Amino acid sequence: MFLARMAVLAAVALCTSSPADAKTLRWASQGDALTLDPHSQNEGPTTAMNSHVYEALISRDPSLAKVPGLALSWKTIASDVWEYKLRPDVKFSDGTPFTADDVVFSYNRALSSSSDFKAYISSIKEVKAIDPLTVHIITDGPNPILPDYTSAILIMSKAWAEKHNVAKPQSFKDKEETYAVRNAMGTGPYTVKQRDPDVRTVLEKNPTYWGAKDFPNYPDELVYTPIKEPATRVAALISGQVDFVLDAPLQDNARIKQTPGLKTEETAQVRSIFLGLDMGSAELKYSDVKGKNPFADKRVRQAMYQAIDINAIKAKVMRNFSAPAGLTTAPGVHGYTKELDERLKYDVAGAKKLMANAGYPNGFGVTLDCPNDRYNNDEQICQAVASMLAQIGIKIDLQARSKTLHFPKLQKKDSSMFLLGWGVPTLDSHYVFTFLYQTEDAAKKVGGWNYTGYSNPKMDALTDAMLKEVDQAKRDKMIADAWALAVADMPYLPLHHQLIVWSMSDKVTIPIFANDSPNFKYSTMK
Repeated sequence: MFLARMAVLAAVALCTSSPADAKTLRWASQGDALTLDPHSQNEGPTTAMNSHVYEALISRDPSLAKVPGLALSWKTIASDVWEYKLRPDVKFSDGTPFTADDVVFSYNRALSSSSDFKAYISSIKEVKAIDPLTVHIITDGPNPILPDYTSAILIMSKAWAEKHNVAKPQSFKDKEETYAVRNAMGTGPYTVKQRDPDVRTVLEKNPTYWGAKDFPNYPDELVYTPIKEPATRVAALISGQVDFVLDAPLQDNARIKQTPGLKTEETAQVRSIFLGLDMGSAELKYSDVKGKNPFADKRVRQAMYQAIDINAIKAKVMRNFSAPAGLTTAPGVHGYTKELDERLKYDVAGAKKLMANAGYPNGFGVTLDCPNDRYNNDEQICQAVASMLAQIGIKIDLQARSKTLHFPKLQKKDSSMFLLGWGVPTLDSHYVFTFLYQTEDAAKKVGGWNYTGYSNPKMDALTDAMLKEVDQAKRDKMIADAWALAVADMPYLPLHHQLIVWSMSDKVTIPIFANDSPNFKYSTMK
């Protein structure tokens, strides 16, 4: 292990040379972006990386408020039409002009079957270029929150995509290789200089960036090195071989704070961690129960929930950098209520009774799929859960793997029980319902991350209705009803909301983003 750690540190040191007058920010986290295709994978670190090269019509500032991006303004001009006025004189990094045609192309691309972003814009019927700097987005009925979703759809060059035969997004679950997987060309603050997946990514300043006058001092170059081993990430930071670590081990926070020349930034993240259960299959694929599905019985799901001592996980695994959750969404999301976020009490005796009443007095065996390089202490969380569920006879076969394998496994519906984290880039509850709770429907482009098989017509109807409701009071009632239903039906077992810590050299100044996605155009270096 020591020799492996030294090899990683040596590689970091060798890969970060740059001209003396250039400011290079070297950073690391545990896992790499999954792809550079901006419409392939709706995964936080992937979008964070891609957003340095590509941009959306609407951006988010450090407070996560919506601000003009490639669009200067947006408004409704009819109940089902949003008009976006585009920013003039914007060029892609190859020097070609950005126009409304690129927006139309990108939205149609994001609606493709292989796109992981189609649920964001499932209500869109048509995107029209009115003139080079005006776009109309026509929706299926009113959509009062379309701008929130617009902030997540990154814009590609139509000409570049067609030239390189990437008019459709990469099918990530099928391990498709396309030009857009390792190459990118956008309007953002950086361009891709080098891309070696899981090894090294180098971004350099885009000389044609329209926002250069607003962000004159951001680093000339970003060098990203994924470092899976936690101790190695800390060693690289302390030794000065990296300047910024997104996810230093929580147990090392105090040590980092006490190290001269280092500092941390901390905040509550808009992300919740939970367990998903395949409650929809007639029989679990990875269980010793045959002929029936124990997860289809709510008593079993509730027993599992109440057998998890979340306060112990908070104290021992998360080092108090978590907030116990009763919902699969976090404070800061529209529709979140503290009342519903209260957990059911930890009650092993009650859980055993529920198991017995459900016909499983001796428990059963099942496989738990868990990433080991995506969320804070993800594998350790799963280990703790496995130990706690053993108290009620549930024997967990824990399979921990890299997120590059974990997410395709989920997307192929090849899991009986899994750990997942869910951020909310739109800051609206509809995003959670349409991805995680709606019945999967390819034609409607909803339910894309519902790997539980959960299906409730009332939930589907509420989610459809809240997307179109313009009366805020009525809409809020729909959201409240949907959350009450989600809590009652319990297809997911909530664990906690993440608290995040960014660790860095005191040469680096950057505001922390509650979505855990560093945007380095807001950073400066001494």
